[in-house]
Amino acid sequence: MNKKNIARQLQKLSLSFFRKDFFGIYHGSISAKTENSRFLINTKEALFDTLDENSLIELYFQQDYRWHQASIDAPIHHSIYATMSDAKFVTFTMPPFTSSYALKHNLIVPKDYFGITELGSIEIYDPKGFDNWYDRASSEIAKYFSTHSKRLLVIRGYGVFAYNRDISEMAKELAILERSCRLLLQDSTKEPFLGE
Repeated sequence: MNKKNIARQLQKLSLSFFRKDFFGIYHGSISAKTENSRFLINTKEALFDTLDENSLIELYFQQDYRWHQASIDAPIHHSIYATMSDAKFVTFTMPPFTSSYALKHNLIVPKDYFGITELGSIEIYDPKGFDNWYDRASSEIAKYFSTHSKRLLVIRGYGVFAYNRDISEMAKELAILERSCRLLLQDSTKEPFLGE
C-alpha cells in the first residue's frame, strides 16, 4: 500500500473520529506503519478535522530531528509497533462515554450484543498517577498489549489506545466500545440521555 493511500485512510478516519468527539482539536493521535522501521503519524500541530499531508510526518524507529515535530504520543506508537508484529495502525482517542465509564469502574462488561460478541470484557488500566505518566506510558502500554489478547487499552482518566492490522476493524472496535459504554452508563442512571 502506498503512502498517499495510507495518508488518505488516516485523514478519513481522523475526520470521522473528530465528528464523533473521539479526538479534540489538538488531542489524540493516529498513525500507520509504512515500512519495517517507519511509521506515519500526525504532527503536534495537527487539526484532526482537517488533517492533510502537512499534518502527517513519517518517522524512523531511530529518533531524529523529525520526532520534535511529531505528536507527543509518537514514543507510545513506536513502542506498540516495535512490540506488536500485527500492529499496522495505532490510535489514541478519548471517546466520551468510554472515558466517563472508566472513571468509576475497573471492568467494562458489555450488555449489548455487539459488545459481548465482538469485544467481551475489557479491563480498565489504572495509570496510578499522572505526574510521570508520559515517562512510563510507552513501556507500560506496550507491556499491556504484549501480555493481553486485547487490541484496545482503556486507561482511566486518559483515554483509549488501540491497534490493528486493518484500519476499519480498529475503527469498528472503538465504535462498538463507545456504544457499549454509552448503554452501560444509560443503564446505570436509569434516565434517558438528552435527545432521546
